[in-house]
Amino acid sequence: MKAALISIGDELLIGQTINTNAAWLGKELSFRGISVEISWTISDQPAEITSAIDFLSEKADLIILTGGLGPTKDDLTKHTLTQYFQTELEIVPEVLGRIETFFAKRKRPMLEVNVQQAALPKSCTILHNYHGTACGMWFQKGETIVISLPGVPYEMKGIMNDEVFPRLNQRFTLPNIYYETLMTQGIGESFLAEQIAEWEDKVRAKGFGLAYLPSPGIVKLRLSSKRGDRDKEEIQSLLQEIKDQMPKHAYHLGEMTLSEYLGKLLLHQGLKIGTVESCTGGHIAELLVQIPGSSRYYEGSIVAYSYEEKEKLLEVDHHTLQTKGAVSEEVIVQMAEKGREVLGVDVCVATSGIAGPDGGTDEKPVGTVWIAVATENTTFARVFQFGDNRERNIHTTALTAMNLVRCVLEGISFEKK
Repeated sequence: MKAALISIGDELLIGQTINTNAAWLGKELSFRGISVEISWTISDQPAEITSAIDFLSEKADLIILTGGLGPTKDDLTKHTLTQYFQTELEIVPEVLGRIETFFAKRKRPMLEVNVQQAALPKSCTILHNYHGTACGMWFQKGETIVISLPGVPYEMKGIMNDEVFPRLNQRFTLPNIYYETLMTQGIGESFLAEQIAEWEDKVRAKGFGLAYLPSPGIVKLRLSSKRGDRDKEEIQSLLQEIKDQMPKHAYHLGEMTLSEYLGKLLLHQGLKIGTVESCTGGHIAELLVQIPGSSRYYEGSIVAYSYEEKEKLLEVDHHTLQTKGAVSEEVIVQMAEKGREVLGVDVCVATSGIAGPDGGTDEKPVGTVWIAVATENTTFARVFQFGDNRERNIHTTALTAMNLVRCVLEGISFEKK
């Protein structure tokens, strides 16, 4: 089964909003054996919407549109589809009642534009939205299914899981795809591919699909089978081979963020963690507290950006700062050890670096980062050289810091290079 995605909205085209809907749909549809052939982003204009449907209906069995179903005048998708499928709008009492309940629970006034969200095309199959006020719509154009969904990510996902996927499963016999993912940190896609070249040849010879899914600081290694669960044990065993081969980088078999994995590890070992951050500016703390229940193992953070704050809050030696600089092994060790003491934690991770785009020198170019992990028995420090992109440096430093903590807690050797 072939699918095409149409993401609607000027905010997507100008980069004001990141199109996470297309990424999620691509992943979930592929998992269910539906091949996404095309993904377009278009403006919220009737002519663009209709021409996209005309073109893609010749190429896809399923077209999913997201966006343009809100209550404001610039949300034109519903009206465009009503005209396109030569039908008319009518108020659906069941939908109107749910919208009224939605506003009543939140003690918010319900306006006429909200009432009109219960007006839906007569010829569509209504895809109920239990997470918001804009319903989805299911149309048929010849042999092609056309589905329109709200652009709000959690509403779109809710309708797909509640309404769309069950209907597709009832109507079609979809391939039974099984896949598993190995999470890695701190090794680039090309380096990873080089390290596992022989293994890759082996798994492809077995007929398994292999995909490298890179993002800043993380590469996911996904192995899949079109034979379904019958290959589950073999796929997991193959990925376990790589996990055993590179324990410094491969941290979990299965989809899991590094902050979630680290949280589980800290809970299992009964440890408390704190962070001392300079170049990351609190980003490690941000990632840690995104995990529900993180208060059970995360105590707090000290963000000491300037020399003065490092001296005042962490008692970093003035002479060391002046002679070695903040981005040095001597300073980062003091930051981690004092941070552990001040925060009263079992383990403390500290970061100090030159995030960029300026501030670098020949000796310490932009992207130079020192990270230290202090525990009751030892302090470990290592220097890294990332790139010249500030945002990416900050995020990659935070991930690398958490991975270093993981390695220390799991007793994995992480010697300096």
